[in-house]
Amino acid sequence: MVYTVTFNPALDYMVRLEAFHPGETNRAASDALQPGGKGINVSTVLHRLGIENIALGFLAGFTGMGVEQRLQARGVQTDFIWLPKGLTRINVKIKAGLESEINAPGPEIPAAAQIQLFEKLDRLQRGDVLVLAGSIPPSLPDSIYRQILKRLDGRGILSVVDATRELLREVLPYHPFLIKPNSQELSEIFGRRLDSDAERRRCARQLQEQGARNVLVSMAGEGSLLLDETGCFHRLGVPKGTVRNSVGAGDAMVAGFLAGWLQDRNYAVAHRLGAAAGSATAYSDGLATAAEIQALLMPGL
Repeated sequence: MVYTVTFNPALDYMVRLEAFHPGETNRAASDALQPGGKGINVSTVLHRLGIENIALGFLAGFTGMGVEQRLQARGVQTDFIWLPKGLTRINVKIKAGLESEINAPGPEIPAAAQIQLFEKLDRLQRGDVLVLAGSIPPSLPDSIYRQILKRLDGRGILSVVDATRELLREVLPYHPFLIKPNSQELSEIFGRRLDSDAERRRCARQLQEQGARNVLVSMAGEGSLLLDETGCFHRLGVPKGTVRNSVGAGDAMVAGFLAGWLQDRNYAVAHRLGAAAGSATAYSDGLATAAEIQALLMPGL
């Protein structure tokens, strides 16, 4: 079974406008409300690709109910921990030429709720996959990713980590199955600008030497680069299309990669499906459907 953890879920309020004028009344051409958070996005796309999974994390209040109800309506299994106080956050995504986001802080997560999460994770079995994705809310320790992987170390559980800077560096000694920095995050990790594939390959190799089994680097319009655990590099561009939405594209890539690997145990296949899922989401108004992803699965992607 695949499990995803979203520490700070949200209801994403997506607003599309012809133009956004600060300081004035703006009227939306369209809007939508959908469950958000990196792990939740991974769960949604995995389900659409036929990979059953369970979404874990923390929810609170009527907004949390909105997140869970929408996920269950999509067919995604959930096992959230309900917090005694606060509200799951609402994030506003403004699409008007350039994309802008207003992300709320989210509810406080008490120590008792953290213990509940650890207890749920203790029930994972050998061969299960755990996806840890996204930022850490202020009420949780910055070391939470490392604590979880240390707790699960040696139990044959495959971990996937999509995080930035020290959150990512700290988990490398526990040999995550997959890490997925984007090109900007890769630059931030190494403290310098990376302008060429050769530089990105060297950095990916260093992350692998530090413990990561597979390193997938997303590069927006430049495509993606995979260093698999056999030491082979795979490089893909992007199919033609018009970018409509960047929210969730990286999460869709993680989901596509996992789906491809779980179905075929082949890294080239996994990379192609991941790249197609990421691009299809970028070309859609929301997370891509299976049909939209399959449409981009072409030779030479």
